[in-house]
Formats: sequence, structure tokens, C-alpha cells
Amino acid sequence: MLALLASGSSRSSSNNKLAESENSAQNSNNMSWGTELWDQNENLAIHTNRGIDALDKFANFLRDRVAIETEYAGKLRRLVKNYQPKKKEEEDNEFTSVQAFRNLLKEVGDLAGQREVVSESLQLQIIAGVTLLSKTLREDRKKCLSDGATLQQNLTTQLSSLDRAKRNYEKAYRDSEKAVDSYKRADMDLNLSRAEVERYKNVMTSKIQQSDDAKNEYANQLQKTNNLQQQHYSMLLPSVLNRLQELDEKRTRGFREFIVGAADVESSVAPIIARCMEGIVKAGESINEKEDTFKVIERYQSGFTPPRDIPFEDLSKCDPDSVQESHYSNSTSNHLTIRGTMSANKLKKRVGIFNIFGSNKNSLTADGQKEDFSDLPPNQRRKKLQAKIAELTQNIAQETKARDGLMKMKIVYEANSSLGNPMTVEGQLNESEHKLEKLKVDLKKYQGFLEKASQVPTATSSPQASRNQLQNGHRTSRHSNGSADDHHDDGDDQPDDAGSLSRSDSEDNVAQIQNGHNNNNNGSSASPESGLGTSHTSLPGSGQGSANENAIGEDTYYETEVETLNPVGKCRALYPFEASSEGSIPMNEGEELQVIEIDQGDGWTRVRRENNSNGWDEGFVPTSYIECTLYA
Repeated sequence: MLALLASGSSRSSSNNKLAESENSAQNSNNMSWGTELWDQNENLAIHTNRGIDALDKFANFLRDRVAIETEYAGKLRRLVKNYQPKKKEEEDNEFTSVQAFRNLLKEVGDLAGQREVVSESLQLQIIAGVTLLSKTLREDRKKCLSDGATLQQNLTTQLSSLDRAKRNYEKAYRDSEKAVDSYKRADMDLNLSRAEVERYKNVMTSKIQQSDDAKNEYANQLQKTNNLQQQHYSMLLPSVLNRLQELDEKRTRGFREFIVGAADVESSVAPIIARCMEGIVKAGESINEKEDTFKVIERYQSGFTPPRDIPFEDLSKCDPDSVQESHYSNSTSNHLTIRGTMSANKLKKRVGIFNIFGSNKNSLTADGQKEDFSDLPPNQRRKKLQAKIAELTQNIAQETKARDGLMKMKIVYEANSSLGNPMTVEGQLNESEHKLEKLKVDLKKYQGFLEKASQVPTATSSPQASRNQLQNGHRTSRHSNGSADDHHDDGDDQPDDAGSLSRSDSEDNVAQIQNGHNNNNNGSSASPESGLGTSHTSLPGSGQGSANENAIGEDTYYETEVETLNPVGKCRALYPFEASSEGSIPMNEGEELQVIEIDQGDGWTRVRRENNSNGWDEGFVPTSYIECTLYA
């Protein structure tokens, strides 16, 4: 019941307020400054001036806001630019969190664009309108005040004339009164002559006439003043004041429209800003931690199995002459890196003395990896090869379309020579055919790489190819005529070159055992294990000898006594390996071998095993297939 009474009372009060507002609106429509404020000309002038000043203040407010909006938009754009992913970070674009951040930056850039739209709209629509209105109002106000001042000056002049006429009439009246009194005294005075009395009478008559004239002038001026004053306060001044009223109402109405217009400008971009916010929320919701985790696994999974338990090494049962002090290290230098090689940062690599004349036969990619990606773990290698094959396939499709287009153009030119010369297309067509053929060769090559990489477990590349890659920077070269190039630099490089020479001799011994000393007469073996043949580090002209000279050089080389190298460690086979290239030896899973020479960065390690038939077998095995333990 109380709630009903309260609601009824509130409803009645609201109705009363509505009625009062309607009445006040009707009354205001009936009121005007000309009738209600006829005597407040100065106050109205001050009021209109303050109103225009307020309009100018609003314009200044809008200018400052436009400056803030422009600065805000510019800083947002700089912020987006500064946080754009760098080129070296492009590989992380596959992660959903990184993609979401890129989408966030895009939406923030769109927000900056909308702030610029607000700034431009306020500048062109609102501020320009406010400035024009203020200028117009000041000119109209000045004219109204000038007209009002003119009317007031006219009224003041008329009032002065009336006052002057009244003073003249008062003076003339007093003078006539004195003249009448003087004539009456003279007429009663018996001592005066008739002539003197007549003179007083004439003066009296003259003064009376002047008083009457002044009276008539005063009456005339009074009538004019009353008429002018009535016209001034009833028509002329209200007209000026009403013009001031219209001017002030125009200013107030413009103030309202500009405020609403500024809000409309803001509201016009609100839907787009809301869509930007929705895009940011959508970008945040698109982040999937499980998907990112899976992509991390895909990127870094090597395909290797964890190392097995380290076996116990009983020194009492080992030959003290052949066993050297060893230790196991848990550091990363004794484990396989992500590229599948031993981390030998502290081991010095041998450098050939003719390295400046050499060139890698196995070229590197733009990021420094081998062409067949054999330096990567199996899984990563397959992914790289698959991506390369997809890229080549796409390039072949594009080049095929370009070639077909050139062929069609050539046919059109041949049918209508006025359209063009067919020979101009011939060169482009030949170039396109050459590119297409090269792409197909590369595709076939990488498909072969992928096929080999998919055959698990097999070697990713031969020791011959891998050794050829590093012979420029890590091995002492040998002339193509078979003579050993044992020149070396002074100082610290001597032991390295000596080691390279002994390694080459031992490798040639391995080649002799496997190949039965069978070499062609066109040069030495192409394998890097022999250090002959395809070496790019030979001096100019050293490989230009005759076949007989090459044969003599080879015989001399193979008759050289082979120096037996001491083992530098031992290793255990993680996977079985079938030797499929010259210089390599097979091994079984779990087999233990001696390490003769560690990986030089080419992905191959030289090992030795005991053989019942001829004593020892030496050769190369993939570094990623073994677990090494180096002697101290």
C-alpha cells in the first residue's frame, strides 16, 4: 500500500514538473527582450558578449581535443610499428600466441585510424562551424549594438532640445511677468509722463510675445520628444533588443547542435571501434596452448632416443698399454646437439693451407644449413625437405603458367604480326623453359633426399660428400696428381697440418682395403677419405698432368707407409648402419668401436673395430648414429 502511495506521489510530481516546463516554454515563447528588458540594454550587451566568449571557449576545447586525438592516434601507430615482429622472428608466426599478438597489433592500428577519423571530423565539421558561427555572431552583435547606440543618441538629442526649449520658456515667462509688473507700477505712478508709461507698455507687450513664442516652442519640442520616446521604447529599441535575442538564441542553438554533432562524430566510429574490440577478443580467444605445445614439439623434435645407461668400466680387466684414462661428462659437449653432431666448441679444427682456392661442393642454404639438410636431426630434416619440395612444386606450377602464357602470346603474334614480334617472346620462353627445367631437377633431387631420409635407419649422406664439404676449411688438400701437399703455415698450424696428412694416409689405407687398390688413370679417387681427385684446394695447374703422371703419383702415394693412429675415445652404436658409400663401414646396434678421429663438422666420425681376419677395420659412420666417450 505504501509502495502504491509512493509511486502515485512520484507520478504526480513528475506530471507537475512536466506541466511547469510546458508552461514555462509557452511563457518564454510569449516573452521577448524588447518588451521585458527594454531598460537593460547594457546588461544584454554584456550577456551576449559572454555567450560568444563561451562559444569560442568551446571551439578552443575542441581544438585541444583534436590535438590530443591526433597525438593519441600517432602514438598508437608508432606503438604498433615498434612492436611489429622483426624479420628474424618470422619463424615464430606459426604459434597461435604470436598470431594473436599480430592480430592485436592490426586491431590497434585500426583503432588509431578511427581516432584519426574523429580528429578530422571534429576539425572539418565542428570546429569550422563553431568558428564561422562565432565570427557571424560577433559581427551581428556589433551591428545591433551600433544601431541601439544610434537610437539612444537620437533620443538623448531630442531630450536635450526639449530641456533647452523648456529653459527658454521659463526665462521668457519670468521676463514677461517682470515687464507686466513694471508697466503696472508705471501706470499708477502719476509722476511719469505718458511717453514713459507707453514705453513700459511696449516692453510688456514684447516680453509677453516672447514668452508665448517660447511656450509654443516648448510645447512643440515636448510633443516631438514624447512621440520619439514612445516610438523608441515601443518599436525601435525592442527591434534591436529582439535582434540581440535572436542572436543569442542562435548561439545557444548552435552550441547545442555542435555538442550533439561532436557526440555524433564519436558515435559514428563506435561500431568500428566495437568491431576492433571484438577482433582483439577473438584474437585472444584464438590462442591454443595445446596447439602451440604441439608446434614446439614439431619444430624441435629430433627423432633421437635418450641415451642408454653408461656401462661399468672395469679397469683391472683392461690392457694397461691400450687403455687411457677416461671419464664421463654430463655436460652438453659429450652429447648430441640438436643438429645431431658432437658439440666440439673447444676442439680446434684443421685448416687446409690452400683453403682460399677451394669451394664447397655441397652448397649451403640461406640460413647456413646444408643443401640436403643432412646436418639436422632426422625429423627436422624430413620437415625441411617436405617444405622445400612443396615450395619447388608451387614454383613449378607458377613457372608452368608463365610458360603457357608466353606460348599463347607467341602463337597470337605468329598469327597476327601486327600485334607484336614473336622473336621478342622467344627469349623469354627459352628462359622460362630453362627455369622450369632447373626447378624440376631440383624437385627430383630433393625428392631423392626425402626418400633417403625416410629410409630409417640409413645414412643421411655419404662420408665422401660430407668430407668434400669441409675439405676447404678443415683438411689439408692433396694435388690431383696424388702427391701429398704437406706445406703448412708457421706457428700453431703445424700440428694440425701434420694430423691432416696422417689422416689422409690412413684414409687411403682404408680405401685400398675396400677397393683393392683399383684406381682409374684419370685422377685419384673422388672420395675425401683418399684426399685426392676432386679436391678444390689444389694449386692451379697441379691437376693438368698426363694420365701417366697421375698413375705414377697414385702409385707413389699408395706405397707410402701408413701411420697407425691412436684412438681418442670410444663409442657405442645407437642404431644399425649399413655402409653404402666409399670410406664407410657398417655397424650393429650396441656395438662398441674405437674413435680414431672425431666429427669435423661434416656429420661423420672415423672409427675402428677389431677384425679377426686382418686385424682392424677403419672407416666412417654417421655421428648421429653413435654415442661417443672421449678420453681425457
